Amino acid sequence: MSSSSPPPFWSPDRHAARRPRLILRARIAAAARRWFDAKGFVEVDPAALQASPGVETHLHGFRADLVGPDGRTHESWLHTSPEFAMKKLLAAGETQIFALMHVFRNRERTALHAPEFAMLEWYRAGAPLDVLMDDCAALVALAAHVAGAKTFAFRGREASPFEPPERLTVREAFLRHAGIDLYRSLPRGDEPDMGLLARQAKAAGLRVAADDTWSDLFSRILSERVEPNLGLGRPTILHAYPASEAALARLDPADPRVAQRFELYACGVELANAFHELTDPAEQRRRFEADRTEQRRIYGASAPIDEDFLSAVAGMPDACGAALGFDRLVMLATGAASVEAVQWTPVFDPGAGA
Repeated sequence: MSSSSPPPFWSPDRHAARRPRLILRARIAAAARRWFDAKGFVEVDPAALQASPGVETHLHGFRADLVGPDGRTHESWLHTSPEFAMKKLLAAGETQIFALMHVFRNRERTALHAPEFAMLEWYRAGAPLDVLMDDCAALVALAAHVAGAKTFAFRGREASPFEPPERLTVREAFLRHAGIDLYRSLPRGDEPDMGLLARQAKAAGLRVAADDTWSDLFSRILSERVEPNLGLGRPTILHAYPASEAALARLDPADPRVAQRFELYACGVELANAFHELTDPAEQRRRFEADRTEQRRIYGASAPIDEDFLSAVAGMPDACGAALGFDRLVMLATGAASVEAVQWTPVFDPGAGA
């Protein structure tokens, strides 16, 4: 360890400085569990070892092969979300379930990302997506109340956790913060118009690369121009995502260009992602294969499909589900500068002291 590196998290002095936020983390977790219990939810504990880490294009799992007693190796992965396992439980007959557990994502380490982090995920069978929007607002307010926080703040941005979230469509957000009418490049029934979106992006002063796809440009505009302006003053619920950007969500029957998906933001930080869940296994397979094609194009390899999950999809009830980054919520509620500041034992950094 170099002289400029901080002491390890287990150093008594450093732990003493970190401990107040860690105690608040434990109290927020306990309060969240009580909240779900009062709503009639059952806490479940899905296995972390799965057949697939998920196949979203930019999702990277940790491979952890399973070796049987006979010595044969079976390809296995640490889950990036308990989603597949929890949806299998919906197919089994559960109707209101939640899990607060650790998940694992490779290639992610910033102030807002860690290779291992806690996710709070829950599902409601037979409930509309609006109910999950209310759930998210309640959990944000609950965390703030437990932490004694009147305001959330991150990198100079502030939001009141007790104000009802603003509800903003993706189209409205792109118009407001980037001056781009996203729907002009989403003609009904056709493929997205890459050329039109590229011209709009260039006019807005954004970089456009020769090999960019429509989704690449969408993500760049969202991250550079839109997300920093979301959840200021009060949380924002961003909804009505383009269909191509919601791999596990149903399309809106009133406008199939968009999907029934929303994300929750506070202080420019994405906190939660929610879907009206897709229950068509053939359509789900088609989307998975499209994502795998993109993974191979960009990264040279793709994750496997969980065939057992596709079998379960056909038996799922109509349901909505949400995944909330618990470390990020605690970070905002306690005024921490990073998610690792509110993790009891952050994942080791192989580059520390190098």
